[in-house]
Amino acid sequence: MIRTLGILFVISAGMVWSSVAQESHPKATDQTAKLPGARPEINAAEYPSLQAAFDAIPSEGGVVRIPPGTFEISEPLILSRGDVLIEGAGTATHIKNINTDGKPALLVAHSDGEKVKSADRLWRVMLSKFRITGQEKSGHGIEAVLVNEIFLHGVTVSYHGGDGIRLDRCYEDPRVSSCLITYNKGTGLDLPGCHDIVVSGNQFEENQDAVHCFDAYNLCMTGNCVDDHLGDGVVIENTYGSVISGNMIEECEKRAIVLARDCYGITLSANVIAHNGGGIDLVDAHGCAVSANTFPLLKTPIKPKDGSEPTLVNTGCLRIGPDSGRITVTGNSFSDSYIGEGAVRRKVNDQLSGGLVLEGTRDVNISGNTFSSVPKAVELRGEKSENIHFNDNLLIDAPSDLAQE
Repeated sequence: MIRTLGILFVISAGMVWSSVAQESHPKATDQTAKLPGARPEINAAEYPSLQAAFDAIPSEGGVVRIPPGTFEISEPLILSRGDVLIEGAGTATHIKNINTDGKPALLVAHSDGEKVKSADRLWRVMLSKFRITGQEKSGHGIEAVLVNEIFLHGVTVSYHGGDGIRLDRCYEDPRVSSCLITYNKGTGLDLPGCHDIVVSGNQFEENQDAVHCFDAYNLCMTGNCVDDHLGDGVVIENTYGSVISGNMIEECEKRAIVLARDCYGITLSANVIAHNGGGIDLVDAHGCAVSANTFPLLKTPIKPKDGSEPTLVNTGCLRIGPDSGRITVTGNSFSDSYIGEGAVRRKVNDQLSGGLVLEGTRDVNISGNTFSSVPKAVELRGEKSENIHFNDNLLIDAPSDLAQE
């Protein structure tokens, strides 16, 4: 009996000690506890409008959570703070621009606009996990002006009358990844005056052109899917030090990739350029490398309903124009739809393939490529091309205007 009472006393004492210990250390969920420096998140559902929620962001920055739902707007949403995250609930959060005066759906810019001082420009804005749509009379979907380190991730941008996304002189480190950019009347992603740009893992479909990168530096465009555009795929002008790699570019009505207006030092590598109106067009490019790309087929123009013949097709999957030079072309495959055992995949009226066109250019090294079942491996056009090195290429059922050295 004495031993039993002793054990009960020890257990009772332990319970009392445990209770005192717990009371002396408040739980993390205690409403009076607060992390030093923390700011409360803004729940847009608690505000009368999305604009009111954006306006509630303190000058130091913050987070706005947008709940699921469809939110119609007739005037642009203005975001004028830096160090901000705007986050929705995926495509269940739908911002719908019903404006018919050509205004954007979402404008990210300092309140001073174009006159903002360099030291006051916005930094570190992230837009994530929502869907934003317009219609043909609205303007751009998302427009950012003079915003540094802007980051768009997991955003769907569709059906706008202007560009899908326009990052205007967002100079430092703009990033666009894992977004869906579709059916915009302008360019899917427009990047004028940007620097150190990452465009990765996005899907572009049926915009006018997919991507414009003008007057810029250091574009890294990798792992994107570009499909069914009404104009060109990727257009780069007055830009240097960039890489376009590992992209699938298919079914553009015009060209897949265009380099123009004093481009230099750009690598186009490991892309699939499939069934477009034209392949890669080096209009004005220097010191560039075109390597390890696959060029299967070109679009065959649709025969007009009046029975006339279609316009002359461009059978060049890679064109190097008279304003381009010092180009390296190596390790590429130019082919039709041959699948072995004497068979081709495509129908008779959809077998157009293409090779390399040299049009009055100079200083080009062409080596280690495979040209198979194309009308011409190399076609010479216009003025005479000079200092062309054509060696160690494999030609299969592919005549050439240029003989190997």
